Amino acid sequence: MATQLTPKENYLRIINGEMPEWVPVFEMFGGEYSAMTGPMGLFGNFRGPEGGVDPWGVKYVTNEETGWAALPEPGNFILEDITKWHEVIKKPAVNFEDIDWELMSKRDIEAGKVDYENKVVSTGSNFSPFQDLMSFMGFSEGLLTYFTEPDSVHELYDFMCSYWEPFIEATVQWYKPHMFGIGDDSASKYAPFISPAMYHEFLYPYYKRIFKPAVDRGLPISFHNCGRCEDYLDDMIDLGVKQWDPAQRENDLLGIKAKYKGKLAVAGGWEFKVPLTWPVVDEEEIRQSVRDVIDELAPGGGFLFGGGVLGQAGDELVKKINGWVMDEAKKYGKTFYTKSQH
Repeated sequence: MATQLTPKENYLRIINGEMPEWVPVFEMFGGEYSAMTGPMGLFGNFRGPEGGVDPWGVKYVTNEETGWAALPEPGNFILEDITKWHEVIKKPAVNFEDIDWELMSKRDIEAGKVDYENKVVSTGSNFSPFQDLMSFMGFSEGLLTYFTEPDSVHELYDFMCSYWEPFIEATVQWYKPHMFGIGDDSASKYAPFISPAMYHEFLYPYYKRIFKPAVDRGLPISFHNCGRCEDYLDDMIDLGVKQWDPAQRENDLLGIKAKYKGKLAVAGGWEFKVPLTWPVVDEEEIRQSVRDVIDELAPGGGFLFGGGVLGQAGDELVKKINGWVMDEAKKYGKTFYTKSQH
């Protein structure tokens, strides 16, 4: 049976808690079903292959072995004493009041050839309060500040949030996205870095502020949080989060789907298990693993398939595996609901 919905319409059905016609493939930076837009070029791509310095002065480095994934330069943290943050963390040079937002948004949308008609278009922010603090101080010192200097943490977050609020207000006004996204990794593979109570105390208030321009316009929130972060989902949904990725297997994905049915779209579910035969990989096993994930998580809706293999930049085997994954997910997901009706 031919599908009747556009990719955008099908995707938004899932976000709105309705049954889709097929299972889309979630791609973080856009793809067949979604697209990214926004003025992120204002600050350069400091997490790209060249590395660089973020708006607050943190130097990011990268290498070929990690596929150009960037992280704050080890041993070069810019803040040692949270109580002296105001001496180190300064307002970035970009003044949002000086920008012609109408002209810039028109130029960016046209240059990016953003397909608002057929794809779900997202925009976002560079504000990630948990990761920002860890990038300033490192994990050991950064996590300790939540216990030892809570007032200073709130002062710093208030300062940073106040800088980003007009940026987000202008972005959602002029770029007119269908969804607003944020990424803030506050969990390890097996456990949250902080308790749900600390999450609510230190992060929730600032997420609420930066989401407000989008929530006030009725835009759903997409939240990227790696690791076992299911402990935070109650707060995330209360904030307006409608889509969560990458939904890794350490979380109880079936339990989450049941608990938040109609309220949360789970985007992810597939993770690569390195076979004992590596670098010999069986294509059919990879494809079957994709089908297995869709069979497990797609029933009842509320699911976007997502997953892939990370590796050294240019690794041909990694490219081949990811090609199998994407091809199978799109083919199998396209017919999943129609075949399940017969």
